Amino acid sequence: MRKKGNSAPRIEKVTPSAAIPGGEIAIRGSGFSAEARPKVLIGSVPAPVVVGSDRYVVVRVPEGVREGGLVVDNGSSASAKWACDIGFQIADGVHPVANPVVDRYGNIYTTLSGSRGQKMPVSVFRIEPGYVVKPFLSDLMNATGLAFDREGFLYVSSRNDGIVYQSTPDGAVSVYVEGMGVATGLAFDSEENLYVGDRSGTIFKISRERQIFVFATMEPSIAAYHLAFGPDSYLYVTGPTTSSFDSVYRISPGGDVEVFYRGIGRPQGLAFDVAGNLYVAGSLGGRKGIIRITPDGVAEQFLAGPGIVGLAFAPHGALIVATNSALYRVDCGIEGRPLLG
Repeated sequence: MRKKGNSAPRIEKVTPSAAIPGGEIAIRGSGFSAEARPKVLIGSVPAPVVVGSDRYVVVRVPEGVREGGLVVDNGSSASAKWACDIGFQIADGVHPVANPVVDRYGNIYTTLSGSRGQKMPVSVFRIEPGYVVKPFLSDLMNATGLAFDREGFLYVSSRNDGIVYQSTPDGAVSVYVEGMGVATGLAFDSEENLYVGDRSGTIFKISRERQIFVFATMEPSIAAYHLAFGPDSYLYVTGPTTSSFDSVYRISPGGDVEVFYRGIGRPQGLAFDVAGNLYVAGSLGGRKGIIRITPDGVAEQFLAGPGIVGLAFAPHGALIVATNSALYRVDCGIEGRPLLG
């Protein structure tokens, strides 16, 4: 029974409206506190309250959430549900250091990379529809970047020996090119040239005839380069440094490097949606997760979560999120979409 004089909590805004377990969500509204700290449920699971006041609450998304209806309870009454898109785990026991990739059939590929110089029993896993995880490639040292060409061949870089490997759809592996330094990110352009990031600061361009060119040079990265082509045919690049205020760069087809956006902490994997928005794993204003940057350079936190290193869009709009030990699927909806009932 509602206590006299206490109004029901009212949620007015939730940011971001997508998260994976461990991510922090901020809730704004009114009537959150009555006589005790507010209680927040995500689905049916209580969410730990990090900050609590009458108009502002921050919660951490708990493990085990499968339904994203968010409710604030002030001890005497509860708010209406608010929609949040909460990711669920589809694989663990992996070690991605860059984006996962998705083939034309909806299979997801990710790595078990290991520490540099450490050979793992499986190099690349394939996660089939229904989230059945199977070993796909073995005996590649420190599998790092992944990319598909138009024929469905998978390319894998090794940050140990500077080799880029090519795999057929049934897992037959050969050396595609070598001598790439500390090879990290991979991306194909519209003409099927392959671009490879070398952590020492070189972006290589490899033609279909396997001729190697130096495409651009940048400052060295402490971790890896991550590459993605935008709809403008520019190559977008991240390479985290020791700064907490790093840049997303873009490189023209002629190899000219410029800053596209500055202000992301440890930017890593990146991908574009069909509207031309860029999504980057990193932090913005100290809040970790995935940052969305519009074509005109406006940035906001899109998804909350710790330890995110990469992402990929799957068929039907699902977002595959890679942390350094697991993969999650997030069915992202429209921010601010209320739930009925």
